[in-house]
Amino acid sequence: MKSMTGYGLGKAEGPNYSITVETRSLNHRFLEISLRMPRQLNILEESLKKQVQAILSRGKVDIFLTLVRPNGKKVELLLDKELAIAYHNCLIQLSKISGLPLASRVEDIAAFPGVLNQEAAEDDIEEIGDLAATALQAALTQLINMRRREGQNLKEDIAARVNEIETIQASIKDMIPQLLEEQQQKLKKRLGELLEDISIDEARLANEIAFLTDRADINEELTRLASHCRQFEEAFLLPEAIGRRLDFLTQEMNREINTIGSKSTALAISNQVIEMKSALEKIREQVQNIE
Repeated sequence: MKSMTGYGLGKAEGPNYSITVETRSLNHRFLEISLRMPRQLNILEESLKKQVQAILSRGKVDIFLTLVRPNGKKVELLLDKELAIAYHNCLIQLSKISGLPLASRVEDIAAFPGVLNQEAAEDDIEEIGDLAATALQAALTQLINMRRREGQNLKEDIAARVNEIETIQASIKDMIPQLLEEQQQKLKKRLGELLEDISIDEARLANEIAFLTDRADINEELTRLASHCRQFEEAFLLPEAIGRRLDFLTQEMNREINTIGSKSTALAISNQVIEMKSALEKIREQVQNIE
C-alpha cells in the first residue's frame, strides 16, 4: 500500500549535458502530471509523462527538469554569401556614381549587418531524452520508496482504527439479546398502560411487539459492518492501488453505522456508535492520501 505523498530526486550526466529531475506528489482523486522544463525540450513531454503513468496511478505529480551544458554550447559562424555579394555590388555602384575610389576590404563587407551570423549548435535531443528518462526513473524510484514508507505508516494506523470498530461491533452484537428482551418488555408495559381499559387480542399484541422489535433489530447492519472491516483488511494485501476501494468501503461503513445509530434507542449502543464514528472519521482522513 502506498501513500500519494512523496519526493524524489534523480540525476544523469552525459558527455555534453547534465540533467536533474525533482518529483513531488500530493493526494489527488486522479493522476495529474505537471512537467516543467526548458521550452526547447517540450518535444520530450509526452514520453516523460508516459513514463510516469506506467508507474503511478493516482496523485498530483509535479516534475521539475533542469538542463545544464557543462562544456558550454558550441557556436558556429554562418556566412550569408548572397548578402555579401549584394553589399559588394552596391559599393561598386556607389563608387561609380560618386567618382570615389573603391577601397573596400573583405573585413569591411563582413562588418555589414547580416553578412556573418552566429548560430548556436542544435541540442542533441536524443541524448537529452535518454538522460532525462534515466534521471526521471531515479527520481521516481525515490518517490515510490517514500510513498511506500508513508503507506506502511498509514496502513498501521488504519488497521488499528478498523480493529477498534470491529471490537465495538462485536461488543454491540453481544448486547443485542438482552437489549431486545428489555425493549420488548418496555413496549409491552407501555402498550399495556395505554390500552388498560381496552380489550385486545393478546396474540395480536405479541405480534405487533415482535414487529416493532424487528424493525429496531440491527443484526443485519452489524453483520455488514463486520464484512466491510474484513474487506478492509483483505485490501491491504492487494498488489494494485487500493485507495478508491478503501474510500468506497469507508462510505459503506459510514452508512451501516448511521443506520445502527438511528434504529437503536439504547443509550449503551448510542455511545458505542459515537466511538465508531470517531474512529471512522480518522480512517476517512487517512484513506484520502492512499494511492
